[in-house]
Amino acid sequence: MQPVQHQMMGYDRTSTMFSPDGRLLQVEYAKKAVKQGTPSIGIVCKDGVLLVADKKVLDKLIVTESVEKIFQVDEHIGATATGYLMDGRVLVERAQLIAQQHRITYDEQVDAKYLVKEICNLKQAYTQYGGARPFGISLLFASIDEDNNPRLFETEPTGMFFEFKATVIGEGEEEIKKILEKEYKESITLDEGLKLAVKTLKKILGEEFDVTRVDGAYLTVKDRAFTKYTIEDLKKALK
Repeated sequence: MQPVQHQMMGYDRTSTMFSPDGRLLQVEYAKKAVKQGTPSIGIVCKDGVLLVADKKVLDKLIVTESVEKIFQVDEHIGATATGYLMDGRVLVERAQLIAQQHRITYDEQVDAKYLVKEICNLKQAYTQYGGARPFGISLLFASIDEDNNPRLFETEPTGMFFEFKATVIGEGEEEIKKILEKEYKESITLDEGLKLAVKTLKKILGEEFDVTRVDGAYLTVKDRAFTKYTIEDLKKALK
């Protein structure tokens, strides 16, 4: 083993220690865990915003419907997670609690950007606590704000967040992003967005693709309500 490699080994034992070249190795490992997760796609459309994700059910005896990749956070907010889904479940439940507390306290729906900031503050905290690991999960939050604007946010294991017109997290991220960059238009409708997302998953997954393992949801500008896609909706998008 080279001396440099031996020296670097000690810096990945905790997320609280910087390596000599200014890296937090445990946080970088968490980001790699996300890249190995099943892909999730978010697209902002002129009439709403949608989320589509691959559930990748490996055991044939598992009831497909019992596996969730798309979650309702509030009436006007949905989320999907990629990476260690147990981490994602904890953060989604925290987001649901924040949304409920905000509604009770202020008698209004929570703003998605505020919610995303709160979740990212929690993620960031776990990059500097001794004895705790970072969350190995990225989340996409989709919402319709009070001005009826569709919005899409991505949160990273680092605690950073960004707003996107369209994005993807998980396996095949680079290939899917190239397709989105080429095919996405701001005038795209929800129907067209769903076709783009599902057909992109089919292209990337190849023979592994099965429409029954795709999960999806959307929110429209018209009613601002979280709605899950049915299997019929997903099959129709493939035609």
